[in-house]
Amino acid sequence: MSLNGKTALVTGSTSGIGLGIARKLAEAGANLLLNGFGDAAAAIAEIAACGVQVAHHPADMSRPQEIAELVAFAEQRFGPIDILVNNAGIQYVAPVEEFPVERWDAIIAINLSSAFHTTRLVLPGMRQRGWGRIINIASAHGLVGSAGKSAYVAAKHGLVGLTKSVALETASTAITCNAICPGWVLTPLVQQQIDARIAAGSTPAAARQELLAEKQPSQAFVTPEQLGELALFLCGEAAAQVRGVAWNMDGGWVAQ
Repeated sequence: MSLNGKTALVTGSTSGIGLGIARKLAEAGANLLLNGFGDAAAAIAEIAACGVQVAHHPADMSRPQEIAELVAFAEQRFGPIDILVNNAGIQYVAPVEEFPVERWDAIIAINLSSAFHTTRLVLPGMRQRGWGRIINIASAHGLVGSAGKSAYVAAKHGLVGLTKSVALETASTAITCNAICPGWVLTPLVQQQIDARIAAGSTPAAARQELLAEKQPSQAFVTPEQLGELALFLCGEAAAQVRGVAWNMDGGWVAQ
């Protein structure tokens, strides 16, 4: 597949899933605007090695004004955005009655509202050009729940719902909107949960397996590279009639 001449914006893409998806899009020829608070220089170097144009913008995805600046920067630097991947996300674990209000607000803002803001800003240009791909990185938690993760589960379920609505609103066009719902991926967010188990007395190897054993029958982490390949497929002509799908890649998690 060739994405030569296309521009892709991937939020939360300085590490983990976002960087893995950005790399696959770059390998197919897309120019990339990265975003995130990780090691931007290293991420830029990794994408530039694919022979495409790349830049980074440090927008805080909880702030609508900074999101607007992010989209404007992408369009000024590379031209109109053809592919939007909403990946930015944060996590916090606590029972509902103990959940800090400010943590709830931040998770909803970054994991859900940011996707609304980026989508509303890029859709007019996609409609004008007659083509576009919007890919929302939800989670297995966009399809099923877990105790202690009320804000994250609510946001990811909301992201799946937003995906369906946008897909219906663009159904008669060459713009598609879909969600990818990963299971456990060894990202910094998941590593935090592993580290908490280690702090409670588990060995690193045991902590990983305990986490996988709770949800993921394959007993193996999904990789950012695998998710990148799925995102690349959704950008292609073969996926032109894949619309409003919440596609789980979760080692069997949701099949249980």
